[in-house]
Amino acid sequence: MHPRRLWRSTGAVLLGFFAVVVLSLGTDQVLHVLKVYPPWGQPMHDPGLNLLALAYRIVYTVVGGYVTARFAPYNPMRHALALGIVGLVVGAAGAIATIPMGLGPSWYPIALVVIALPLTLLGGTLHRRRQAN
Repeated sequence: MHPRRLWRSTGAVLLGFFAVVVLSLGTDQVLHVLKVYPPWGQPMHDPGLNLLALAYRIVYTVVGGYVTARFAPYNPMRHALALGIVGLVVGAAGAIATIPMGLGPSWYPIALVVIALPLTLLGGTLHRRRQAN
């Protein structure tokens, strides 16, 4: 692979990853400031609040897959898959680190791991369908 293409591929995946992270943490911060969520560092055991967080993370993960596919220099679905693998690995590490801390229900970080790959691929598929039209 040509070095320039490698940098563009890496950039596409990183752009999708940062889109998910920035959107997720930005929304978290707004909900903390509005006192919907408890202060940072305090446990959040309310299932409704965890479902809310999961709901917007689902949307943002699809967006990340779309962004990655959109900026991929070639084979957008392979790039969306790469983002999904990154999300799966980062999510698994986060679950392993946070579940013992008791910051919330165990199902929440596990759900983040489970959704990473299919939702980034959905984002890539949405990009592909948009390109076909």
